[in-house]
Amino acid sequence: MQITTSPAIRPQQLDPLALQRQARRLSQAEAAPWLHSEVAQRMAERLPVIKLQPRRLLQWSAFLGGSDAALKAIYPDAEQVRVEPTSELAERSLAAVKRGWLQTLLRRTPSQVLAPSALSDTAKVDLVWANMGLHADADIPRTLAQWHDALAVDGFLMFSCFGPDSFIELKKIYAAQGWGRPATEWWDMHDIGDLLIEAGFADPVMDQDRISLTWADAESLLKDLRALGGNVAPERLEGCRGKAWRASLLEALEGLRGNDGRLRLSLELVYGHAFKAAPKLQLNAETHVSLEQMRSMVRQAGKK
Repeated sequence: MQITTSPAIRPQQLDPLALQRQARRLSQAEAAPWLHSEVAQRMAERLPVIKLQPRRLLQWSAFLGGSDAALKAIYPDAEQVRVEPTSELAERSLAAVKRGWLQTLLRRTPSQVLAPSALSDTAKVDLVWANMGLHADADIPRTLAQWHDALAVDGFLMFSCFGPDSFIELKKIYAAQGWGRPATEWWDMHDIGDLLIEAGFADPVMDQDRISLTWADAESLLKDLRALGGNVAPERLEGCRGKAWRASLLEALEGLRGNDGRLRLSLELVYGHAFKAAPKLQLNAETHVSLEQMRSMVRQAGKK
């Protein structure tokens, strides 16, 4: 008998086709996922430690990020650039911009909606804000490089995403039933911190928040999980899942009930922020320094 094993799935590996399908589905939602708006508020509470007041900010995956209210409350006069990974999500962002055109006109804070590929053709921003999007990104190193390139020198990045300990109870149920993975094996926050440094960011700070969500019944739990985004793990359960499988799932989820009688799932939220420092000059026998580079170095020296 010959036993074969599948190669280990590298953390954060996603099924690109499934990712596209889920993005199309989520673009039809009435609003951003409820959890994303809550996390956006928690991220905004961390902003007072940042002294820089951005004149121009970029929201990455703006529609699903659900951060408009939080950002407008803190930076009401900042010009906004909304970047969307798909055309369907771009349409939703355009609709949001059109609904708020009068407020935009009165405050003189125009908004743009761009695809990631168009970032190189627009002016630099002082803040890149990416709420609850990195865990649904198939190429994190490339995205971090885009964020770094979009930032002006001394600009800063703030982001949040799911950590690998999210839905651990659900993962145990699926493993016991042989149902594959219920979710992607997301990047650890320390790995993301290393990637930030590799992308050129300075002074990265990573943090995490562990929360519990509870539900009265399994149907409500599944409805909320679907609103957060579907399963895009490459090793998710394949094939058709009919009524019998769904009944088995609902029964298995009853094992999540705690002493209070409610179903409970754990979430790990990862937060990160970092700055874009002035590029370091390599000194040769003869080195030419532009006036702008000299001014940037003086600003950096003054901060230190």
